[in-house]
Amino acid sequence: MTGIIKSEPFVINIGPQHPSTHGVFRIKATVDGEKVIDAEMVMGYLHRSMEKLAEERTYTQNIPFTDRTDYLSSMSNNLGYCLAVEKLAGIEVPPRGNAIRVIMAELQRLASHCMAVGAFANDTGAWQTPVMWAFREREKILDIFEVTSGARLTCNYMRIGGVAFDLRPEFEPMVRRVLREFPPFIDEMEGLLSENEIFIARTKGVGVLTPEMAINSSLSGPMLRGSGIAWDIRKADPYCGYEQYDFDIPIGYNGDSYDRFIVRLEEMRQSLKIIQQALDGLPGGPFRTEVPLALRPPKGEAYARIESPRGELGYYLVSDEGPSPYRFHIRPPSFINLSALKEMTVGGTVADAIVVLGSIDIVVGEIDR
Repeated sequence: MTGIIKSEPFVINIGPQHPSTHGVFRIKATVDGEKVIDAEMVMGYLHRSMEKLAEERTYTQNIPFTDRTDYLSSMSNNLGYCLAVEKLAGIEVPPRGNAIRVIMAELQRLASHCMAVGAFANDTGAWQTPVMWAFREREKILDIFEVTSGARLTCNYMRIGGVAFDLRPEFEPMVRRVLREFPPFIDEMEGLLSENEIFIARTKGVGVLTPEMAINSSLSGPMLRGSGIAWDIRKADPYCGYEQYDFDIPIGYNGDSYDRFIVRLEEMRQSLKIIQQALDGLPGGPFRTEVPLALRPPKGEAYARIESPRGELGYYLVSDEGPSPYRFHIRPPSFINLSALKEMTVGGTVADAIVVLGSIDIVVGEIDR
């Protein structure tokens, strides 16, 4: 007997101390040669008992906790939580407060997607140049956050009833600069990668997610839209006045890693459209509704959701009329979107598994909480 090579499956750990797992996350992969035949997700390395800690603090004191779940989109997390408290307590936000929230949420989407597409390019082997371009543009947005909130990463800017501070005089010129300079960057990134032979080989047909699988797995955000499902919370269940803004929902057609990359690029263009409209129509008046320092919402429960950069981010709160939530729970899109990882990686190679994980765009802070 000649010419027969027998191989034996063995288990390798990808992570948790590995840059391509995008945080302290581990894939326990069973491989046969280079082929992945099983994949088990191992998480919990960053668990901080955040939801239980939140039940011992006042509603306002919990806002900084939300910064530290998805730390790449703190503004979005602030917003989702504040909407849930406002729904629970029946608090109305003034028009100026809503418009500022929309601008900040869309700037945060731009900053987050810069990290997503830049790091994803790194995962495919397009080393350094795309991610440095993305960091360059992201810094301009973090400068705006610093001027407005005093912080760059964990901003703690949203407040129950509106936002913490009104906009400074330099805010509008800085945002106008982003509106001018971001479109050429998106075109540049698309031109560099979308027709690159190696990038196409690494991403097209890799990590394919059918529309049925995406829906059955409760996926959301670019993961769902990359599979051709035009579902966006800003359109399906508008908040903060999103119904008055004109924007499109980008979708993919093949459900692969390449489509998810293209969807994120197009979402950045749509975010710029929304920011332009919100800034041009920014109303005057108060930026926040005054609420009691020790807020005690009436007995009941509320769930509020937003379209975060990673998908549907939901906050569920239960009040027993006390100063702290009786129950505090987060629906993190990274955790839900990760549920399809096994189906997307089994049958491919180890190298493909890195690309698939990068296309999901996880933030471990909101997976573990």
